Amino acid sequence: MKRFNFIIREPYQNSFLQSFLSRIWLYLHIDMPLLIGLLLLVIVGLFVLYSASGMNLILISQQLIRISIAFGIMIVFSQIPPRKYKAWAPWIFTISLMLLLIVLIIGAISKGAQRWLSFGLISFQPSEIMKLTMPIMLAWYLSDKCFPPTLYTIIKCGVMLIIPVLITAVQPDLGTALIIAFSGISVIFLAGVGWRLICGVNALGALSLPIIWHFMHSYQRARVLTFLNPERDPLGSGYHIIQSKIAIGSGGLLGKGWLNGTQSRLHFLPEHATDFIFGVCGEELGLIGCVVLLAIFLYIVGRGLYISSQAQETFTRLLAGSLILTFFISFFINIGMVTGILPVVGLPLPLISYGGSSIVTLMAGFGIIMSIHTHRKLLSS
Repeated sequence: MKRFNFIIREPYQNSFLQSFLSRIWLYLHIDMPLLIGLLLLVIVGLFVLYSASGMNLILISQQLIRISIAFGIMIVFSQIPPRKYKAWAPWIFTISLMLLLIVLIIGAISKGAQRWLSFGLISFQPSEIMKLTMPIMLAWYLSDKCFPPTLYTIIKCGVMLIIPVLITAVQPDLGTALIIAFSGISVIFLAGVGWRLICGVNALGALSLPIIWHFMHSYQRARVLTFLNPERDPLGSGYHIIQSKIAIGSGGLLGKGWLNGTQSRLHFLPEHATDFIFGVCGEELGLIGCVVLLAIFLYIVGRGLYISSQAQETFTRLLAGSLILTFFISFFINIGMVTGILPVVGLPLPLISYGGSSIVTLMAGFGIIMSIHTHRKLLSS
């Protein structure tokens, strides 16, 4: 009889412990499944970056510092209730837009691009902040509108969207401009835009391609032509994508092994620690390693979409969905350009590539997503 009591008491104790731990994470406003996915991605990224950087411990330590700061910011943003983001939306959008305009006047120039604001020891890209403020602004604006939105409402959203996108493109920073554009478009799409309007916008975009081509910089045109035919200039504009394809293809099914890549070690693959780091992953870890990496990315996206579907308000549902779709398009564009199915636009692979400001804004976005989910639970309990 005592043995029987022990058997039925143990599951109860385990369930109590699980409930206790879940409540701790709940009151810390941390979504544990999403956090696990992000930690897995960071760990894989550090291993790949260690090899891509030629076992440079200084670079890895700098990346660890940035990641630690980014996770700290994520925790801070997760503590702020969604209603605060909704109340602050017009103000933070206005401030972000003003910072973008200031960049055009007094922004620091680096590698021919005027993208940074520098204040002594601190420098940042206002365009990175706009990745967050744009979906917050449009989600706030559409939250009290009828669904699906009217044509007039969509036009007003388009005006709010096109201004920061054009300012960012002029810097020039085409990759970030595309992400800002998609972050706003995803909010409008999630609001229930009809397919007739979507097809009409796509047709209008196709008709405007000659105008866009006219205003593109020469190197941007070269990237598009290289995408269509990389072999036209194999030692010039086509060199990046050709070497990237060689690196990925040489990995085969199982890869050459961690730290055994030759394309990055012998410096055949340019930007192997930043934009083209997925080529290092393909060469050393092979198809299986790339599939595992993609599975982690998709797990994070799936968890984000689940949180969006469980949101209690229109504002939080639109905001969470837009933020996670922006994360999806970020790694989709990077992997697409590295594998040659998209033009090269200069976007890092999220949480894998070496970098600072993009990681911080990305983790801030995940903090907002966690805030939406954990505060929803508190309200419903």
